[in-house]
Amino acid sequence: MAITWSRFQRVALVVFLVVLFALPLFTPTSILAWITLLSITLISVTGLGLLTGYCGQVSLGQAAFMAVGAYTSGILGTRFGMPFLPSLVCAGLTGGVLGILFGLPSFKTKGFYLVMTTIGAHFIIIWLILHLPELTGGSRGLHVPPPAIAGMTFATEQSKYYLIVGITVIMILLAKNLVRSKTGRAFVAIRDNDIAAATMGVNVGRYKLLAFFLCCLYASVSGALFGHYLGIVSAEQFTLLESIWQLGMLIVGGMGSIMGIIFGVVFLRLLRQIVTISAPVLSSLIPAVSYEISASLMLMVFSLAIIITLIFEPRGLNHLWQSFKAKYRIWPFPY
Repeated sequence: MAITWSRFQRVALVVFLVVLFALPLFTPTSILAWITLLSITLISVTGLGLLTGYCGQVSLGQAAFMAVGAYTSGILGTRFGMPFLPSLVCAGLTGGVLGILFGLPSFKTKGFYLVMTTIGAHFIIIWLILHLPELTGGSRGLHVPPPAIAGMTFATEQSKYYLIVGITVIMILLAKNLVRSKTGRAFVAIRDNDIAAATMGVNVGRYKLLAFFLCCLYASVSGALFGHYLGIVSAEQFTLLESIWQLGMLIVGGMGSIMGIIFGVVFLRLLRQIVTISAPVLSSLIPAVSYEISASLMLMVFSLAIIITLIFEPRGLNHLWQSFKAKYRIWPFPY
């Protein structure tokens, strides 16, 4: 269960991190922006992976808790003058506490019924944002200052890249260590059979609430970074479709694996980028349905990716990666 258990893996990890943080030196700004937004999504999906992939509690309210983090950090920074790091911590804790509140139904509900309660949480939070204009700006949105630490303002694309990618690496490392601990084993026991877990002495209710707290904390940190990155937040940025997107990333990448979360986010973000580039080409080839293709192609491709994954590889891309590594280690002896 070690993060790296061979010299090759340790060297590969160090090389990857060096390349990751050296990218701004030779990479166009557009690619840096894409990686930065991918990192923000990765934090949120990691939180969802802890809740759904490891603890087995399904949620479709992740985008709403991103909004909680974005607005909390933005309000603390603009209206109360709080520095970036304390406001980021407060945003995460606020989202986590709300996650506990909306996680209470998990004591009595499962599956479809729990999904409906999290959808209800989404609409309640978005409604409150829109109907508290004195605090949140309502439908006009809220302007958020650029992040600043110790007098250093992260206003350029390169500086924001370093900040957000650095926080993402830390959050993923924390999640990886968490799932290797007693808490992670309790999550897995609840996911596999909560009755058996309770029989073995696992406090099921406590760990379910902890999973909701961590999931919403990660989502709120992601939302706070998203708000500071864009400089403005509005309720329209945090839709139910975004929550479905994130659950789809988890399915495609593979449940119950930190590596699967990374695979799912990168794969579907790349797929979205490819479709965005190819949609104008298809529109020019088929002018009669150009608008329809541009508007719905991504949804069709996204749905098709999930259907193919569920039919042919329900354990996700991570299982393909693990199978490849197993075959590579014993090559050329397939038996």
